[in-house]
Amino acid sequence: MVMSGEKAGSTTENDPGNGDDGQTAGHARQRPRAPAPGGLRERKKQLTYQAVSEAAIAMFLERGFDKVSVAEVAAAADISKPTLFRYFPAKEDLVLHRFADHEDEPARVVAGRPPADSPLDALRRHFLDGLDRRDPVTGLCDAPEVLAFLRLLYGTPSLVARMYAYQGRSETALARALGGGPPERLAAGQIIAVLRILALDNWRRIDAGESADRVYPGAVQAAEQAFAQLRAGLEPQPRR
Repeated sequence: MVMSGEKAGSTTENDPGNGDDGQTAGHARQRPRAPAPGGLRERKKQLTYQAVSEAAIAMFLERGFDKVSVAEVAAAADISKPTLFRYFPAKEDLVLHRFADHEDEPARVVAGRPPADSPLDALRRHFLDGLDRRDPVTGLCDAPEVLAFLRLLYGTPSLVARMYAYQGRSETALARALGGGPPERLAAGQIIAVLRILALDNWRRIDAGESADRVYPGAVQAAEQAFAQLRAGLEPQPRR
């Protein structure tokens, strides 16, 4: 298992979106794929993704996820239902589109780390930096619009279930970045689980009324302990 400072192979880039997510048969309609930056056509697609998602989220926040139909979202975005489904294969993806850019983030952090750093060094530093920046992905953000979005997400069972599919793909991408074998897949599963639990614990404290600044010291301590635990289990120990 590649957990030392030596790099494994880097991950592949996402294919440009074309209404299909580029995955193998049987899974091709499971995921919306935002187009890669580039020409005018791709930029227009990206703007459409964002506009439709934002219109849908505004409606969901106002009335509740289950009380807004896909047809209503399409009408509000001034597109047809079939067009909407070409961009977002499932209603839940209208919300989870906001996580699409973060899906392969751990893999990108590992692939782009300095040569002297181990994967855990890079992931730990990245997560701590996210806490410092109050990145919503870390759960440590008390901006009202972020809290409203996360309450929508965690309060809707179908969105929570769909979120696990996103996290599963994040785990797969990270496993490839680590080396791709069975030990690397096990390591990726543990790492993604730790990141998820840390973020969820942070959000729960803030949702209960604490400020991000108040939660921050404990969030840093919890992250340090979690990565120390990962390191003890995943990295080779020096011989005595």
